[in-house]
Amino acid sequence: MKNITGGHGKYPIESCIVLPPKISSAGLLREFDDKNYKWLDYASPRLQLIIVLIFVITQGFHSVLKHLGLPLITSQIIAGVLLSEAIFPKQWSDILMSQDNVQLLGTIGEFGYTFFMFLSGVKMDTSMVTSGGAKPCYLAFLTVVVPMIYAVSSIVISSNKHKELTSILSISPMFYRTCFPVIHCLLTELKILNSELGRLAHSTAIIADFFSFICVLGVSVALGTSQGIPTALSGEVRIVLFFILIAMIVLRPAMLLMVKLTPEGQQVNQTCIYSIIGLFLISMRLIPDVFKKFYLLVIYVLGLAVPHGPPLGSALVEKFECMNSSFFVPIFVTTCSMRLQKFTFDFRNEMVKEHTVIATETLLVKFLSCLGPLLYGQMHKRDAFALALILSAKGIVELAAYTFMSDGKALTPELFQAGLFFLTFSASIVPALVRKLYDPSRKYAGYQISKIMDVKLDAELQIVTCIHAPNNVTSVINMLNISYPTKGSPLAVSVLHLVKLSGVAAPIFLSHQNRSKSLTGYWYSENVILSFKKFEGNHLGAVTLNAFTAISPPEFMYDDICTLALDKLASLIILPFHRTWYIDGSLDSQDNTIRNLNIRVLEKSPCSVGILIDHGNIRRPIYPDAPAESYSKIAMLFFGGKDDREALTLAKRMAANTKVRLTIAQFIAKNDDGQVDWETTVDSEFLNDAKSTGYTSYIKHIVNDGRETVNIVHSMVNEFDLIIVGRRYNIEDPRTSGLKEWSEFPEIGVMGDLLASKDLTGKCSVLVVQQQHIV
Repeated sequence: MKNITGGHGKYPIESCIVLPPKISSAGLLREFDDKNYKWLDYASPRLQLIIVLIFVITQGFHSVLKHLGLPLITSQIIAGVLLSEAIFPKQWSDILMSQDNVQLLGTIGEFGYTFFMFLSGVKMDTSMVTSGGAKPCYLAFLTVVVPMIYAVSSIVISSNKHKELTSILSISPMFYRTCFPVIHCLLTELKILNSELGRLAHSTAIIADFFSFICVLGVSVALGTSQGIPTALSGEVRIVLFFILIAMIVLRPAMLLMVKLTPEGQQVNQTCIYSIIGLFLISMRLIPDVFKKFYLLVIYVLGLAVPHGPPLGSALVEKFECMNSSFFVPIFVTTCSMRLQKFTFDFRNEMVKEHTVIATETLLVKFLSCLGPLLYGQMHKRDAFALALILSAKGIVELAAYTFMSDGKALTPELFQAGLFFLTFSASIVPALVRKLYDPSRKYAGYQISKIMDVKLDAELQIVTCIHAPNNVTSVINMLNISYPTKGSPLAVSVLHLVKLSGVAAPIFLSHQNRSKSLTGYWYSENVILSFKKFEGNHLGAVTLNAFTAISPPEFMYDDICTLALDKLASLIILPFHRTWYIDGSLDSQDNTIRNLNIRVLEKSPCSVGILIDHGNIRRPIYPDAPAESYSKIAMLFFGGKDDREALTLAKRMAANTKVRLTIAQFIAKNDDGQVDWETTVDSEFLNDAKSTGYTSYIKHIVNDGRETVNIVHSMVNEFDLIIVGRRYNIEDPRTSGLKEWSEFPEIGVMGDLLASKDLTGKCSVLVVQQQHIV
């Protein structure tokens, strides 16, 4: 007989232990040679087999269910149910689910969940509580307090008839609370963290988490008082509040000192990282004994004591989150649902019936408490429903609470079963419905097409340009210099510095026109802004500059770019190509994250897009006061179509610059039958207009196939500083026949791919232009 301690307390169990224990086997193949040897008699292979089963079943279901909009947690719960004693064959369960394996798997899972709570605290920006504004505050208050009042009053009224129902009061917080880690995981899975709705949900969840904490403490004290144990419980609450005070006045300042001692732009000392992890591991051992039922809350507060963002918070998250979220947390979710003892509901059980009714009604009240104010505030109906669903979502935190209470015998197996199915339904249906209701790219639809060709030569051209790294700056500035900014033909440039989000849960968007002192820790963009300020000064009165920094996950950056373009009514977005070259023309590196970002912008953009491929040549500085005899040579390769016409319009604008020499090279198929359609007529009009602009020359090339086109283009690359082409994505054309099959980057079109090839001998840079797609 021994006492087993968990996050829920101590309880006695009986277990048989074989001595000496069989841990590591000699391998599976030995079983064929030795009949007395059994591979699964050993603990290590059994544990490994269970883990393999968990991940195989989870990924198998997720590969199917993700097409229905269901999240990964649904597949993880299904895997646990299939491996539980309710479904898993008993003969296999007796072999695999031995007592030592179950305990070890549970320990791994509980460690993963505790680490998840700690990292969630590290990523939370507590300043959002005071700076979030009025709307998140009243939404947070209503979505927590109103359903809490309903849930508690419903349980109290029901308990007057059935005294045993008072135990449901202990799990009532699962019905009404809003958990920041759950909402953050949901927004990340839905890929709307950067959207306007996602930002509102995120800030509301942070504030609601604090309201939930206060409500849970209040309900816990009230429950303890009703059960006649107010002294012990009040003592626990006082200890928790004391620890929070220690975290604020001792731990937080100590960690801020670590950040202060770290040189700007440098990584924090590894000793600091491992000291914090050591403190976390020690806390895992000591805190459950001291804080008992509040120990996970204390771990969460310990994470909040770590300054979020770089250099400290981001270093912790980068080092440990991938391992934890990919391995430990899935095991925890699956082992929680493996506790299921039977699959069928017993609605004759009064506790199960009341739990189901109260949980469902409270969730509905929570949903309506959020929906009502949003509709009253005239939010779009679909967006209001989506936000109300997000703030009503349940997930891993509630699942953990049900599991720990079940292990501590505070819940019957029937109540745990009801709670598991309630959570699975909530966690599954909310993401699926939100995907149907809310599409962030919908805001780009319904707006008129924004094209360069619609902007008159003497009108201001609105451009959004994106910067990832310092070597993008000179390339983009020189590109803008060639675009001929004058007082009669001005440019309005919005510079967006894109920074990868690390160690912070909430994405950040900064406007440097209204720089806040509270955000100096995020002042990543000084050098970028100084360079563009100098460009603005060189073109005084001709260039208007606005600078922004977007700190967000790379997979969501496209929304920042497109939203800024929409807000600024931009006609062109300039994106750096994901492949970079040294100034001598040799290949430097390529970043597939930037490539994926460019593809998303090309798909969603509310205006025209230019992909700037810098082979190193355009990176050499070009100054407006350069000698008169120096000029830039630009070529525009014209095949026809809307993308080529947009590219030609930009080239024509550049050709108005007296220091630019433009060559228009038109490619015509030799077997062209001379048939004239509307597209051909429009192409001819644009060409005729462009020929008469500035220092422009025109060359016609008649080609049989793609091979001849390639030869001509290769002969041009050493003659020009910049070549402009239309994207012409997925267009079949005899002039480029045979090139698509060899395309390395199909997203920039056949000609763009040809000019971006690392086999290109010249240092000529390229701009691939796409006219806005009709959404």
